[in-house]
Amino acid sequence: MKVFFDTDILIWHLRGSKQALHFFKKVSEKDGLEWWIGALNRAEIVFFMRPSEEERTRLFLTRFNTHPVDSAIVDAASALYRQWNPSHGMDINDAILAATAEQNGALLYTLNTKHYPLKTLYIEKAW
Repeated sequence: MKVFFDTDILIWHLRGSKQALHFFKKVSEKDGLEWWIGALNRAEIVFFMRPSEEERTRLFLTRFNTHPVDSAIVDAASALYRQWNPSHGMDINDAILAATAEQNGALLYTLNTKHYPLKTLYIEKAW
């Protein structure tokens, strides 16, 4: 099964959060999971890393497959954004990740469950 990770979890891990480390250890013990992030999640991480963080960050990101964004994902994400932004604060990156996970029938781990109110999306709060 594919599992996607929201950027918030990645950032907490890179900042040295013990909760994030424990979470990733727990997920790694589950069999049959493919670890994924969306292309925009990867961009959020690498665009804002400091030069001193580059080697460690890129090494961490090798643990994940990166899913590309295509026109079908953008179109689905735009509908999600228009529906859920006003009431739940879903931003463009959230909408694209939700559409990506939804189209792959994947589980999405996040800390911001409020941003993902879709009934058609498998979602779990990381901690």
